[in-house]
Amino acid sequence: MIYGIGVDLCEIDRMEKLLTHSSFIKRVLTTKEINILQKFSSKKRQAEFLAGRFACKEAYAKAYGTGIGEISFQDMEILSKKSGAPYFSMHPLENKKVHVSITHSKNEAAAFVVIE
Repeated sequence: MIYGIGVDLCEIDRMEKLLTHSSFIKRVLTTKEINILQKFSSKKRQAEFLAGRFACKEAYAKAYGTGIGEISFQDMEILSKKSGAPYFSMHPLENKKVHVSITHSKNEAAAFVVIE
Protein backbone atom coordinates (compact mmCIF):
# COMPACT_ATOMS: atom_id res chain seq x y z
CA MET A 1 0.00 0.00 0.00
CA ILE A 2 1.29 3.46 -0.89
CA TYR A 3 2.00 5.63 2.16
CA GLY A 4 2.93 8.72 0.13
CA ILE A 5 4.52 10.09 -3.03
CA GLY A 6 6.68 13.15 -3.51
CA VAL A 7 8.46 14.94 -6.31
CA ASP A 8 10.85 17.88 -6.32
CA LEU A 9 12.86 19.91 -8.83
CA CYS A 10 16.03 21.84 -8.03
CA GLU A 11 18.07 24.27 -10.14
CA ILE A 12 21.69 23.13 -10.45
CA ASP A 13 23.03 26.69 -10.86
CA ARG A 14 21.49 27.62 -7.50
CA MET A 15 23.30 24.72 -5.83
CA GLU A 16 26.56 25.61 -7.58
CA LYS A 17 26.45 29.04 -5.91
CA LEU A 18 25.78 27.38 -2.54
CA LEU A 19 28.82 25.08 -2.76
CA THR A 20 30.87 27.80 -1.07
CA HIS A 21 28.48 27.87 1.91
CA SER A 22 29.66 25.03 4.15
CA SER A 23 26.82 25.69 6.61
CA PHE A 24 24.25 24.96 3.88
CA ILE A 25 26.04 21.79 2.81
CA LYS A 26 26.26 20.59 6.44
CA ARG A 27 22.56 21.30 6.90
CA VAL A 28 21.51 19.33 3.80
CA LEU A 29 24.05 16.48 3.56
CA THR A 30 25.14 13.88 6.10
CA THR A 31 28.83 13.21 6.71
CA LYS A 32 28.80 10.24 4.31
CA GLU A 33 27.12 12.34 1.62
CA ILE A 34 29.65 15.16 2.11
CA ASN A 35 32.48 12.64 1.66
CA ILE A 36 30.94 11.54 -1.66
CA LEU A 37 30.44 15.16 -2.75
CA GLN A 38 34.10 15.97 -2.09
CA LYS A 39 35.27 13.11 -4.33
CA PHE A 40 33.90 14.85 -7.42
CA SER A 41 36.61 16.98 -9.00
CA SER A 42 34.40 19.40 -10.94
CA LYS A 43 32.15 22.01 -9.34
CA LYS A 44 29.47 21.22 -11.93
CA ARG A 45 29.33 17.56 -10.86
CA GLN A 46 29.33 18.57 -7.19
CA ALA A 47 26.41 20.92 -7.87
CA GLU A 48 24.52 18.14 -9.69
CA PHE A 49 25.07 15.80 -6.74
CA LEU A 50 23.98 18.43 -4.21
CA ALA A 51 20.91 19.37 -6.28
CA GLY A 52 19.92 15.72 -6.67
CA ARG A 53 20.23 14.98 -2.95
CA PHE A 54 18.42 18.21 -2.03
CA ALA A 55 15.54 17.40 -4.42
CA CYS A 56 15.38 13.81 -3.20
CA LYS A 57 15.16 14.78 0.46
CA GLU A 58 12.50 17.38 -0.35
CA ALA A 59 10.56 14.74 -2.31
CA TYR A 60 10.80 12.32 0.62
CA ALA A 61 9.52 15.00 3.02
CA LYS A 62 6.54 15.57 0.72
CA ALA A 63 5.85 11.83 0.54
CA TYR A 64 6.14 11.73 4.33
CA GLY A 65 3.34 14.29 4.40
CA THR A 66 4.92 17.24 6.15
CA GLY A 67 7.67 18.73 4.03
CA ILE A 68 10.93 19.79 5.64
CA GLY A 69 10.24 21.08 9.13
CA GLU A 70 8.85 18.16 11.08
CA ILE A 71 11.71 16.12 9.64
CA SER A 72 15.11 17.54 8.75
CA PHE A 73 17.58 16.93 5.95
CA GLN A 74 19.82 15.20 8.51
CA ASP A 75 17.10 12.60 9.20
CA MET A 76 17.68 11.25 5.69
CA GLU A 77 20.71 9.83 3.92
CA ILE A 78 20.90 8.82 0.26
CA LEU A 79 23.70 6.57 -0.88
CA SER A 80 24.22 4.69 -4.16
CA LYS A 81 24.27 0.99 -4.92
CA LYS A 82 27.18 -0.41 -6.95
CA SER A 83 24.97 0.01 -10.02
CA GLY A 84 24.72 3.74 -9.25
CA ALA A 85 21.05 3.57 -8.26
CA PRO A 86 20.26 5.82 -5.29
CA TYR A 87 18.65 4.46 -2.13
CA PHE A 88 17.78 5.79 1.31
CA SER A 89 20.22 4.29 3.79
CA MET A 90 18.50 6.27 6.55
CA HIS A 91 15.04 7.82 6.83
CA PRO A 92 12.38 8.45 9.50
CA LEU A 93 10.06 5.63 8.42
CA GLU A 94 12.58 2.78 8.70
CA ASN A 95 9.76 0.20 8.66
CA LYS A 96 8.55 1.44 5.24
CA LYS A 97 9.98 0.59 1.83
CA VAL A 98 11.15 3.62 -0.16
CA HIS A 99 11.56 3.81 -3.93
CA VAL A 100 13.57 6.69 -5.34
CA SER A 101 14.62 8.05 -8.71
CA ILE A 102 16.92 11.03 -9.31
CA THR A 103 17.56 12.54 -12.73
CA HIS A 104 19.51 15.52 -14.04
CA SER A 105 19.25 17.74 -17.06
CA LYS A 106 21.71 20.47 -17.96
CA ASN A 107 19.95 22.93 -15.64
CA GLU A 108 17.90 20.95 -13.14
CA ALA A 109 17.81 17.90 -10.92
CA ALA A 110 14.55 16.12 -10.21
CA ALA A 111 13.64 13.43 -7.74
CA PHE A 112 10.63 11.18 -7.28
CA VAL A 113 9.98 9.23 -4.08
CA VAL A 114 7.36 6.59 -3.26
CA ILE A 115 6.97 5.35 0.30
CA GLU A 116 5.05 2.11 0.76
